[in-house]
Amino acid sequence: MATISIPSDITGTVWKVLVKPGDAVEEDTELVILESMKMEIPVTATEAAVVEEVLVTEGQAISEGDAVVKLKI
Repeated sequence: MATISIPSDITGTVWKVLVKPGDAVEEDTELVILESMKMEIPVTATEAAVVEEVLVTEGQAISEGDAVVKLKI
């Protein structure tokens, strides 16, 4: 099994973490919701996988390109 990191597309704040390690996810499953300029932006899975590690916490400020979740594919 390989591990991939899912990055943030924007700079913002982690509003909600929707998954935990061990969760099975499908392609396009929302993993984390980010808030930027009063907009909510979901970060989604790129393919079916299992969540290996959540790298962010709610309220954390992140930058564009920061990894938010590691998936085991």
